[in-house]
Amino acid sequence: MPAGLSTRTIEILDPATGEPVGSLPVADEAEAAAAVRRAAAAFPAWAATPPGERGLRLRAAAQALAARADEVAAMNTRETGKSAADAAGGVEAAVNTLLQYAELGPLHRGKRLRGGWDAVDVATPQPRGVVLALTPWNDPVAVAAGLLGAAIVSGDTVVHKPSERSPHTGALVDAILAAELPEGVLVHVTGDGTTGAALADQPGLGAIAHVGSTATGRALALVGAAHDVHVIRENGGNDPLVIDAGVDPVWAAGQAALGSFANAGQICTAVERIYVHRAIAEPFLSALVAEADTWTRGSGQPLVDARMRDAVAAQVDQAVAAGAKALAGGSVPDGPGTHYPATVLADVPAGVQVLTEETFGPVAPVVVVDDFDEGLRLAAADVYGLAATVLTPDMAHAHRAAALLPVGTVKVNAVFGGAPGGSAQPRGASGSGYGYGPELLDEMTTTTVVHFGLPGGSR
Repeated sequence: MPAGLSTRTIEILDPATGEPVGSLPVADEAEAAAAVRRAAAAFPAWAATPPGERGLRLRAAAQALAARADEVAAMNTRETGKSAADAAGGVEAAVNTLLQYAELGPLHRGKRLRGGWDAVDVATPQPRGVVLALTPWNDPVAVAAGLLGAAIVSGDTVVHKPSERSPHTGALVDAILAAELPEGVLVHVTGDGTTGAALADQPGLGAIAHVGSTATGRALALVGAAHDVHVIRENGGNDPLVIDAGVDPVWAAGQAALGSFANAGQICTAVERIYVHRAIAEPFLSALVAEADTWTRGSGQPLVDARMRDAVAAQVDQAVAAGAKALAGGSVPDGPGTHYPATVLADVPAGVQVLTEETFGPVAPVVVVDDFDEGLRLAAADVYGLAATVLTPDMAHAHRAAALLPVGTVKVNAVFGGAPGGSAQPRGASGSGYGYGPELLDEMTTTTVVHFGLPGGSR
């Protein structure tokens, strides 16, 4: 890492207005090393703390976050452009997640296996050590709460570097939580990708937990392999939506719009490509265009920054140049900020980036298929494996989709949703390991097996 890196800063502009939000320094390699040492020094005492007490401390941290929910949500909106309601919902989800892990952590059980009458094997979960958590900007509070909560209640200590696109939000959340925990249990680091790379390369890590791009996740997997560090990663997705014949096209359009346009398309499990049965394609497209106009009406929600908007616009422009038709949106609007309209693309040719790569913007590319099997085949033909949705009145089709789609989560007749405490394993380019739910406690711990026998000659 170049000398003098700590003189660099991260400058954040409000994506809605273009006005400055603030500036924070980028941590250098020495600061990264010091952060890991702080967390490592705190680990023995925290690991030895009874799980019930760890749960109580995490509960206190959750309550402290709840008490400052409005402040955290407002900062999130200023940095990322997330709507006030979505930002508040993210904080509420974070509080609930922390409370959930405060309850689940002390109940995280091992296993027992009898051999003969005089012997028993006991398998018990043990904390891994220092967990490096690298979290994203698109839902910075809720996602961070899952990784931090599971690691802390498991007896790990954490070094947390939030995304450079939401550094003020991350710093505020960490300060609130850390104030309720012993020194060094949660260590905050501000920085960009070079900071994350420096942190991942530090000796003494027990695990790396990353939610973000596939390219970064792959690089971290290589670092983890080189250092024998456990890596948990939820990375990019290119989630398909398959719409069968027989569904209400207007309802299907509402589902497609929600999946494609919510949070300006900046959701890991957003709908990225749509395969609609020819029997309902025309009324579906008409209804989807109307939905797009509603989502765009007024100023709409901006993308997080100009770099993201430019990337989304480039994918749309490529598709249109290749023959796709923009039935709604499709161009950068005038005015301040980094807005991009809800966009509907029809007649999208195979091979363009809006079908093969994660767009992460409010774009709904539509491909018309002749039958459900064709839609299913096209949906499955992808390197990503995060999630997929099917809308169908045919339960045989639903079961076949669940069996054949190579993704961590298959959703039937709802683009979003899931039971509280649910979990999933991404596949392929989307990552590996459980990223949430009770199973995340397994990721944050390792298992020690002890074989107990009787001393020689004892009866």
